Formats: sequence, structure tokens, C-alpha cells
Amino acid sequence: MSEPARLGVELGERRYDILVGPGLLDRAGAFMKPHLRAGRIAVLTDRKVAGLWLQRFGRSLDQAGIAWSAIEIDPGEQSKDFRHLEQVLDALLAGGLERGGALVALGGGVVGDLGGFAASIALRGIDFIQAPTTLLAQVDSSVGGKTGINVGAGKNLVGSFHQPRLVLADLDTLATLPRRELLAGYAEVVKYGLIGDAAFFAWLEANGAKLLAGDGASRQHAVVTSCAAKAAIVAADERETGSRALLNLGHTFAHALEAETGYSQGLIHGEAVSIGLAMAFELSARLGLCPPEDAARVRRHLAGIGLPTSPRGLGPGAADPERLIARMRRDKKTTGGSLVFILARGIGRAFVARDVEESAVRDLLRAPEAA
Repeated sequence: MSEPARLGVELGERRYDILVGPGLLDRAGAFMKPHLRAGRIAVLTDRKVAGLWLQRFGRSLDQAGIAWSAIEIDPGEQSKDFRHLEQVLDALLAGGLERGGALVALGGGVVGDLGGFAASIALRGIDFIQAPTTLLAQVDSSVGGKTGINVGAGKNLVGSFHQPRLVLADLDTLATLPRRELLAGYAEVVKYGLIGDAAFFAWLEANGAKLLAGDGASRQHAVVTSCAAKAAIVAADERETGSRALLNLGHTFAHALEAETGYSQGLIHGEAVSIGLAMAFELSARLGLCPPEDAARVRRHLAGIGLPTSPRGLGPGAADPERLIARMRRDKKTTGGSLVFILARGIGRAFVARDVEESAVRDLLRAPEAA
């Protein structure tokens, strides 16, 4: 079997690799063993992923002589809360996990965020490995060390930075994803082109449909390109004091919409990001920062591929500008009470905007394209 693509997240002594390719879960134990210190490991997964991949993953651990046990949670964003965090911590400690052990997150972004946070606080910090099984997790949430849970005030407002020791992105797992989940991950892929790589966005316009249809080479190129972009940003600004904020393009809108829809299956994260990307470019165009044709191009590609570009039909809260702006005021990026947005001067030219007037946001949210 061919060797996976290998990318590095350069953080000095905490440097780690991202491996991307097919068949990685079958060799996970061998890839992981050099990164494990001692003792048992715990594999956190959700019940849906467990039915698809846990046996295969566990077999590779057994073959490598790694002692392990599994912790299963319900799938979905509703599991990313204090109650499930406590359940995971109780299971880790009751299972006899020691400080030399590790937690492995086998699943999507919810499992990775929750597992990473649990690993960061269990026994004051244990090692952590990501084995993402969704496109969204492979290109975004598994890389960079952001962990956390949702609370009533908003999404990801309680958490920590806790870098993994290794990321294993097995492209075979994408074959079992429903198209809706693939599209949700694809929104995050598009984000990397919009932030700083206009050529990659153009490549997605030409190849996105093929990627979503299952073309292996296109999927590998998209995952590797996305991970390389995120790795470079994280290495330059691990704690999001500067350029890492660019990774939140579209997310101020997205998080407000997710909160208003109750983190439900009515609007999953990648769909909210797609709406947020379209709205961020529309706001940029309205403010005279971005050519209107670029905003139209973004909206056209997202809609053409099957992603939503407006909150239409998501319920009264998602259509209420005042409620959404109130949510945005509680966003992590808010500084001094002022809303902070990631806007763009064009495709591939995103920047942090700290002086956006609420009236401009309100006008956008009232516009027909946001209705």
C-alpha cells in the first residue's frame, strides 16, 4: 500500500504530523505507536461511527499491541456539552487511564472537539490523537488544537488549546458519508480558497462536483491543500492573536445561526458556514471592499454545488436581525463590545475587520438575499 501524504504542523517541540490517504485506519496502530508513551488508550467515538469503523480501527490497535477501550456517545452537536464532557471524563478515569495514556478521537468534529477538551483537562492533560472520519473534521477541526463545547451563550465558548500528537485522515471514511455531510465539509474546503488561495477556489469551481462524486485524487488534493493552509496559519499564530482569526471567515454569521436553530439537525455546521461565507462576501461588497462579481461568484459556486447561501426557511430566530446581532455580540472574536468580522477584498484576500458598523450588518440581514 502506498505511503500517505505527510504534512507537518511546525510548533517546535510540539510539532506533529498530519497523514492523509486511503486505508489509514487499517494501519492506525502502527502509525500511532511511536507517539504513545505508556499505558492504555481510550478511543472516543460516536455510536454511528463505531458501527462503521471501530472494529477495523480496533483491529489495527490489537495488531500493534496497544491496549485500548472505547467510549461511545450519541452523534450530533447536542453531545458537545458539559453533560457529555462529564460522562467522558468519568469513563476515562473509571477505565484506569494514567497520565502516560492517550485519548484518540475517532469521528467527526463533535467527537474531536469534545475529546480534545476532555484530554486537555483529564489528569491535568493527557496526550491526544485525532482520527477524523468526516470531510469537515479532516480539513478543519482536527488540525490546530482548538477544543471545546457549546453552552447556552454560544458555540465553542468553553474550551482550550490542546494540540494532538498526530492526525490520521483516512480518505476511505468519506465514502460512507451522506452527501449532506460531504457538502458540510466542502464548505470548509471552499473557505481556504476564499481566505488566501484564489487559484484553489478556481480549482474547486472546476473540480468540486467530481470531488463530491467520489473521485479519490480530487479528494486527496482538496484535503492536503486545506490541511497545508491551516497548518501554516496555526504554526504562525497558534493562539489566534492575529492571522489565525482568518480561519473564522463566515463563522460569525454561522455561529449565530447555529445558536438560533438550537444546534439541531435543521442546520449543521458546514451549512451554516456556507451561509456565512456568502454573507461575509455580500457584506464586503456592500461596504465597497470587494467586487460585487466576486460575491456573486462565491454565492453561485456554493449554491451550484448544493449548499445553502441564505438563512431562508430556518425559522423566525434565524430571520430576526436583532436576535442574530445579539448572538454575534457574544462571539469570541468580539473586542471592546465591537463586532469583529472576517471580510474580503476579493476571492483569496480575506482580512480581519474590527470597525464594521452594526447598522451595515443589520441592513444585510434585512436584505432580500438574507431573508
